[in-house]
Amino acid sequence: MPIDPAAPLEITAFDWVPDFARGYVRDLRPRWACEELGLPYRERLISSRDRPGWYYAEQPFGQVPVIHDGEIQLFESGAILIHLAEKDGRLLPPSGQPRADVLAWLFAAYNSLEPMTMEQASVTIFHAGEDWAEARKPILREMIGQRLVQLADAIGDREWVAGDFSIADIALITVMREFDREGLEPFPTLAAYLERGTGRPAFRRALAAQIAAFSADPDIETKQTVGE
Repeated sequence: MPIDPAAPLEITAFDWVPDFARGYVRDLRPRWACEELGLPYRERLISSRDRPGWYYAEQPFGQVPVIHDGEIQLFESGAILIHLAEKDGRLLPPSGQPRADVLAWLFAAYNSLEPMTMEQASVTIFHAGEDWAEARKPILREMIGQRLVQLADAIGDREWVAGDFSIADIALITVMREFDREGLEPFPTLAAYLERGTGRPAFRRALAAQIAAFSADPDIETKQTVGE
């Protein structure tokens, strides 16, 4: 639990990704929320190398995750987290400033922080060694360092970013794991916050479920198609 082939909630994920991406694909976010809430879900695995044409009608950019929950079909992990949290109420306050704080930090994770992780991956993984990437690295490191100083100041010594543990923490911690590839040693409060989040049993179960779904063979066929 909560993976259940008969569950009404379905999460679409990839059947294979390169080793460096395993454990970091964004379907980890709704998996984690489901684990926190005890919501059973089933998996639909699609090819990451040869994405089915029909999938673009569900996700215009061919990315994951997508969920199907009864009559609801939804893409974008932030929107999915809000939907899942509203089914239960424990990960998103119902109203007022507490709800506003969670939503603000959810969007901050994706808009103010995550784009930098994408550029970091571009210069350190996808274009490593290219002249332009090497020239960009010191500038990017300085930008990331400044943003992490601001984040550390904002979080301070709080256990979680917006009161009780919430979807804001799921968003922020999954983004911060990307920064941790380069090390968070200069930011002990952020490192401690990240450790608290990734130490939660629900996170560990979600991570294990994502990794278990990956095939060792990048050329396998899509494991499930529409109608199955």
